[in-house]
Amino acid sequence: MIERSLTAYRAIFAARFRVLLQYRTAAAAGLVTQLFWGLIRVMIFEAFYRSSGSPQPLSFADVVSYVWLGQATILLIPWSVDTEVRALVRTGGVAYELLRPLDLYWHWFVRSLALRTAPTLLRAIPLLLLATLFFGLRLPATAGAACGWIALTGAAVLLSSAITTLVNITLLWTVSGDGIARLMPTVAYLFSGMILPLPLYPDWAQQLVNFLPFRGLIDVPFRVYLGNLPVEQVPVLLLQQLAWIAVLIGFGRWLLGRARLRLVVQGG
Repeated sequence: MIERSLTAYRAIFAARFRVLLQYRTAAAAGLVTQLFWGLIRVMIFEAFYRSSGSPQPLSFADVVSYVWLGQATILLIPWSVDTEVRALVRTGGVAYELLRPLDLYWHWFVRSLALRTAPTLLRAIPLLLLATLFFGLRLPATAGAACGWIALTGAAVLLSSAITTLVNITLLWTVSGDGIARLMPTVAYLFSGMILPLPLYPDWAQQLVNFLPFRGLIDVPFRVYLGNLPVEQVPVLLLQQLAWIAVLIGFGRWLLGRARLRLVVQGG
């Protein structure tokens, strides 16, 4: 039974992944957009570093690499809900989801996993190559830092999928999803390090941003890549990511159970 379920989830992931890989023109347009905004952000940080005489926790070269890593992996951020799930909730088609002989949570989770990986790979590989060759992205500080970055990025994908699945579940209450779709990008960008590297936040905000799970999406993998966080801390950082993944999955499953008890579809 478990093996059959795993086979079904792998098939769902593979099918969704292949569908998302078809959007190559959108990926090319997104690549150009990310290069454009990456250059603008680098110029903004250059102006900041030139005008500031105070010592900063990250060097300008580190910030440049941080920016390009962020532009390459921006689609790892749980910035939107699954549009197909939102459509199912709006139309009442979610009732068919409840009838599937699969755990609904894991069904939506593997969809979220494909949503976060396929589009990211389409953009990240060429952008990382271009940024390394022409725009100042440095290679990982050490081989250990590279391995730590890969491991932490893998955990970041799972963390992002858990957050996306949780947001999808909230659609069973909000129906349209417009509010959460507008709120989530702001929250995720602000607390992950996508807008501003977290070490540059003021001291009074450090405790909050270091506690929230969004740090594990962007800031932690990038700082290990740069050598700003020592490789020796990778096991602890990875455990922190996994702990948040477990908490979010547990909360998501509980919330989905509550939603199934109160869900009303087209008056049924």
